[in-house]
Amino acid sequence: MIQSTNLPIGIFDSGIGGTSIWKEIVTLLPSESTIYLSDSANAPYGNKTKDKIIELSIKNTEILLEHNAKLIVVACNTATTNAIKVLREKYNVPFIGIEPAIKPAALKTTTKVIGILATKGTLNSKLFENTSSTIDQKIIRKEVIGTGLVELIENGKINSPEMTKLLRSYLIPLLNENADCLVLGCTHYPYLIPQIRNIVGHKIQIIDSGEAVARQTKAVLDKHQLLNLSKTNVKYEFFINKNKNVLKQLVSGKGITIHQKVF
Repeated sequence: MIQSTNLPIGIFDSGIGGTSIWKEIVTLLPSESTIYLSDSANAPYGNKTKDKIIELSIKNTEILLEHNAKLIVVACNTATTNAIKVLREKYNVPFIGIEPAIKPAALKTTTKVIGILATKGTLNSKLFENTSSTIDQKIIRKEVIGTGLVELIENGKINSPEMTKLLRSYLIPLLNENADCLVLGCTHYPYLIPQIRNIVGHKIQIIDSGEAVARQTKAVLDKHQLLNLSKTNVKYEFFINKNKNVLKQLVSGKGITIHQKVF
């Protein structure tokens, strides 16, 4: 176990979507430096095999460990649900995962119908199945594979007509089926909340996992005595293996460096 508190938190995702998690982490933990890996060249992970997802997750983990990450956040629902068990067995570093927040949704719903918008890889995973089995079986889960959403976000088309058309095709049926909660099961999707609101209004509660992941990150750092209490020399490094311009639109500010490189 690495014990130096001033080492960075490592974060990886299949692309730029995990920056929604990064923002929650740096808001809660402003003293922590971070290294973020955007594997955009391989996005989305959701349509890949379990073995390929594990292979990519191992590659990302080893890059972050080469940069001395003291803890790794798997800021990708698909990678968490398919690979985190393998990562925890293979590496001696704390891992924080993320999975669709269906338990909070199950507690909040009054119509007993919840929508879950996620990738195929997440919805088909064993971990998702196990988590789903723990909620009240009277609650109806409407699972929607968000085909095409990640690709549009990765290409900077968050507010495009194509995005609006896709979202309407996924969300209008949920409204018609009386869903009152929508679980965002991909870290890219919080960037679509304004678009989603335009379509569903306030008839549906939107639930994502970002804040909970940040709280868990803090708790695990504290447990392992890895919290950085110094507020000096905080750095935020980003590595992306595709065009960095879209990433630059999502993250900006003091201490940020973005590197475009092959990995």
